[in-house]
Amino acid sequence: MALTAAGLVTAALASSAPSAAEASAALAAPKPSRASAPPRIVVTPDAIRLPGQPRTAPLTTERCEETEAIACYSPDQIRAAYHLPALYARGITGAGETIVIVDSFGSPTIKPDLATFDNKFGYPAPPTFQIITPAGQIPAFDPDNSNMTSWAGETTLDVEYAHALAPGASILLVETPTSENEGTSGFPQIVQAEEYVVDHGLGDVISQSFSATEETFASYAQIKPLRAAYLDADAHHVTVLAASGDEGATDYTANGSSFYTRRVTSWPDSDPLVTGIGGTQLLESGGAYTSVAWNDTDNVASDEYWGGSTDPDPLASGGGTSEYFARPSYQDGVKAVTGASRGVPDIAMSAACDGAVNVYSSFANGPAGWSLTCGTSEATPEFAAIVALADQVAGHPLGLLNPMLYALLAQHAPGLIAVTEGDNTVDFRQGTTADSPGPTAEPTTVAGYQAVNGYNLVTGVGTVDASQFVYELAAVPAP
Repeated sequence: MALTAAGLVTAALASSAPSAAEASAALAAPKPSRASAPPRIVVTPDAIRLPGQPRTAPLTTERCEETEAIACYSPDQIRAAYHLPALYARGITGAGETIVIVDSFGSPTIKPDLATFDNKFGYPAPPTFQIITPAGQIPAFDPDNSNMTSWAGETTLDVEYAHALAPGASILLVETPTSENEGTSGFPQIVQAEEYVVDHGLGDVISQSFSATEETFASYAQIKPLRAAYLDADAHHVTVLAASGDEGATDYTANGSSFYTRRVTSWPDSDPLVTGIGGTQLLESGGAYTSVAWNDTDNVASDEYWGGSTDPDPLASGGGTSEYFARPSYQDGVKAVTGASRGVPDIAMSAACDGAVNVYSSFANGPAGWSLTCGTSEATPEFAAIVALADQVAGHPLGLLNPMLYALLAQHAPGLIAVTEGDNTVDFRQGTTADSPGPTAEPTTVAGYQAVNGYNLVTGVGTVDASQFVYELAAVPAP
């Protein structure tokens, strides 16, 4: 995408977390509108539920490979991949912290579903699990409404895996009453809800597994008022995370079904006051795990998700450079990668569909049971759990993490694990224009970015060995 200095919002942030006043002063140069009326902005969850009937028990990795031709993991395996048991043995479980999960509509069965999930894996219930609706009453759940069931699946993944990785943290689920923004609904309700949480001191880290493509906003002026929650969170030293998306170097157009045929990225992960969470693929061998960049575009996982089609479809870690935000000062050390723009993601966790996780739900029509889920919606609550552990170690909320993440990268901190294989190039078939879906003779390729040692626009600064990373992030010597 062509970028000019005049077309970017200056977001020069100090190497430490900026004050709200500094961040407010950084919003000086909005890009001109590209449309006279606000476009349709669709707020989409980044959870991918793989097809198939619910199962009576979670699948093992071996069984997944035999029957689904992909890998899958239990939450115990995710814990092991990030070396979390060593922390639990020291009493570092997120005790005293609260993870805030924000989702449209929520799930009507999330509390009993979490109890079933915990019982299966022997986890304790969270110290508290509360659900609030500060932006208005939630419509009655309709299991035939695909939008509602999509968000219910998102909610299930978010709650179960935030809790699985930080079992001692409390969970606050914040439900909002709509997911679509026609200029009056959707993101404004999310902002209202998050400001309520921040202003009432209800949590230490906010996990957002949703996004909207930057290009679907008419101008920066449309985004500016929606940043209020992030300015507020920064002023109150609350960490905010957001998924970087599941479409690799492209993302959805305003119609919510077709894709841009060039590189784009999404917001709010591109916001300088938010930590963008990308995706990796965990590879298991003999009980040990390594990470490569997540890209399922041309494999069996993609075919399954898109209804068994063998056509290529985008399914990879979102990442790229922002249209609206200039490079913040904490990314000055990686300017050779980001150029003049804010780059995303900042860090990455498990997200691959060939490496999906088991979740339990009972909200849908039909039998309750276990299903496979993946996407940066998995990565985001997982990293929220890591932040809760680091908050416990530090003894206080850490607030904006990004300056510390890039400082740790520059210091070659051992808790940061480089991801050096893979990319987020994607292929797909659609109409002759981005907004006219329909098969074409040849697939479209959007060339993405390569995962390399150091910062990259697929996995950010890399992934983590939590047994060291939580101490590094908290700036506390490890025992």
